[in-house]
Amino acid sequence: MQGKNILITGGAGFIGSNMVEKLLEDNNITVIDNLNNHVGNRFIESFSGNKNFHFVDADLLSFDYESLNNIDIVIHFAANSDVRYGSEDPVKDFKNNVVVTENILEYMRKKDVGELLFASSSTVYGEASIMPTPESYGPYMPISSYGASKMANEGFITAYSHYYGIKGSIFRFANIVGKNSTHGVIYDFINKLLKNSSELEILGDGTQRKSYMHVKDCVDSMVYIHEKSQKTDIINLGNRETTSVKTIADYVVKRMGLNNVKYRFTGGINGRGWKGDIKVTHLAIDKLLSMGWKSRYTSDESVDVAVQETIDQLRNKN
Repeated sequence: MQGKNILITGGAGFIGSNMVEKLLEDNNITVIDNLNNHVGNRFIESFSGNKNFHFVDADLLSFDYESLNNIDIVIHFAANSDVRYGSEDPVKDFKNNVVVTENILEYMRKKDVGELLFASSSTVYGEASIMPTPESYGPYMPISSYGASKMANEGFITAYSHYYGIKGSIFRFANIVGKNSTHGVIYDFINKLLKNSSELEILGDGTQRKSYMHVKDCVDSMVYIHEKSQKTDIINLGNRETTSVKTIADYVVKRMGLNNVKYRFTGGINGRGWKGDIKVTHLAIDKLLSMGWKSRYTSDESVDVAVQETIDQLRNKN
């Protein structure tokens, strides 16, 4: 991607800000973000003086899309991404994930924008009976409103692709970790230990196991695969390996230089962290690898690097 006018929704957030950093030098980047997470402004401060960077503080539910012109590519990250609290307000996921995506697709149709990169999720699979889980797995039975919203979005994207010729690269993320993270297990563990270095509460039973991918590998692979693709496609992003929650706790304790930390497991629902938590997620990445992609970090390495990055950022903030 060079010399393009690129719209990045949610570009002040975790993965979005990393994508801006990757693409800004060679492209004109417009970011739309409502800065709901409050720290997003800090993530994009370093871009503000760059002539290639344009920021719009707006809510995508009510944004005037007609004001956007000459966009070549849309990279869509904006979403209500806190899966844990979906059971408390599923309508929030519907509005911020499904309605917003439909608004963006309508904008693309009306303005004849032909390319879309979309951040979907492994949560569309629900509790898959096949591990590692390939893109062809079905039927999808998500167990969270977040997963349901991503499944709906995928359907609208493929429909618009068929109707209007939009090339949509749909990426089903494993757990993405690293620089600029604002929530998730690593972030939570570090914050808890900064407050109480002698005991760590671990939601669930600690055996929850998922594939983790570093955010740099995530954004790099998205661009790499989209450039390789000739048509709308769905691709799992992750690593061959998985990492347990207990192992993540061990990495955090070690990187923080702590000793004799007592782990207190909450047990949860059948060992899950919360209602809607998928206990084991392991994506098949044969399709990703067949297109020539190779990650810098394994799942464990992604976690370890991300732990140090998050510690550094949280300590600097404080």
